Amino acid sequence: MSASPTAPAAEFHGLTQAMAELAARALASGGTAAIASADVGRAMTALVKLYAAKAEAEGALPAPFCADRVTPTEVVLVVSEMLRALDISLFDLAMWYRRGQPQ
Repeated sequence: MSASPTAPAAEFHGLTQAMAELAARALASGGTAAIASADVGRAMTALVKLYAAKAEAEGALPAPFCADRVTPTEVVLVVSEMLRALDISLFDLAMWYRRGQPQ
């Protein structure tokens, strides 16, 4: 029996809900140290790749997060580390900054 085309979408939806709930509990309890950094990195890697693939396929950049749920400090921290991880300079970033935005 083959899986329905919507099965991966439904499974992904359930996983994202579970991950969001788990992260909220860990943050609320101060239990982030118990979560392996490698696991967070694996999740971030998968989500960055999926985000980029959707942006390329759909020709538009989907919202990367709910803007009212993260702080500017959290965003800058993550973006800075992403740039450092791939040795991307601010000059390189500036060249890509307007990509995908309507003129």
